[in-house]
Amino acid sequence: MTEVEVVQLLVSPAHRLAGRPADGPSPGPADERVPRVEVRAGLGLVGDRYYARPAHRNAAVTLMSAENLPLDINPDADLRHTRRNVLLRGVDIDAWLGATVALDCGGGPVLFAVNRPARPCAWMDVTVGPGAQRALRGRGGVRCTPLSDGALALGPATFEVVDEPGEAV
Repeated sequence: MTEVEVVQLLVSPAHRLAGRPADGPSPGPADERVPRVEVRAGLGLVGDRYYARPAHRNAAVTLMSAENLPLDINPDADLRHTRRNVLLRGVDIDAWLGATVALDCGGGPVLFAVNRPARPCAWMDVTVGPGAQRALRGRGGVRCTPLSDGALALGPATFEVVDEPGEAV
């Protein structure tokens, strides 16, 4: 078990990065970061744009390591720019592809199947800054399926690998 910090949580009701990056993000709330979020097994984050969407069930929640934010490109870069859902400090989440992990913010563990990389797209060069797409390659976070109900909240948490990549769950 590893002590981590949930630095930010983002729940966005709208898909704001649609179309061409040159056109800029679609309008939406100025700040979609929240202090706490409800997680539902197989569905995602309550209130998020991908919640209960069949096409996104295996990628409903995105986790990212704060250590991988390209702060040299934009010192203010955060979840508003990367459009990931959970920003963690203290774990290299990109290293756990294929694993089942547990994140416990104090209310009990929430399990996630870490399915695939959250590959950075051309939008990163617009929302973060020029060069961000390249800087985030292999470090852009992971797309997950929530396997249990629970809640995530800002602050200290524990991170545990429940099943290593390739093990049966």
